[in-house]
Amino acid sequence: MSPPQSSMGATASTLSESALAENQERARQWLQQVLSAMGIPAAVQVVGETLEIEAASLTTAQKQLLLSKAPPSPRELGQEEDRSPVVLDALQYLANTLLNLNQPEDQQQAYTLELDGYRQRRLQELQDMATLAVNQVRASGQEYEFQALSAAERRQIHTLLSDPAYADLETVSRGKEPDRRLVIRPVREGAK
Repeated sequence: MSPPQSSMGATASTLSESALAENQERARQWLQQVLSAMGIPAAVQVVGETLEIEAASLTTAQKQLLLSKAPPSPRELGQEEDRSPVVLDALQYLANTLLNLNQPEDQQQAYTLELDGYRQRRLQELQDMATLAVNQVRASGQEYEFQALSAAERRQIHTLLSDPAYADLETVSRGKEPDRRLVIRPVREGAK
């Protein structure tokens, strides 16, 4: 499975180099200011299209705060490792919302916040989870419902499974936030 592509606004290839660099510097400064206001004066650098919070500039407690996960609901007990860090995800959501606010659509871009390789590790975990689910659905013919995924993670799996290699499967969402679930199931006759 290949990494998901952003569907939000412009990509690095459609923005001019100077506009991309300007957006990224504005995002870097914004994130440093927000972290400082949180009492976390961390260094931030732009690596490719990612805003990297430099782990070496953080104390252990600051790193734990940024990577902390919300307490599980009764339905999610025992699945702590399958849940995403609420603070890092919230900062990423704010970056994507606020930094693109009032920007022309062709100047908007998706921002990814990274800390200590978390996003890359989590993407690999999501790919592994999706592969296991796909194999289970194909073997059993029964749907598979993911537990405790953030909206961004549900989108990543949906994007991963939009590849033509998975044309025999479909992904749908079920439920309402905060208990929304991603379901993989065989394509129903005449559905695609």
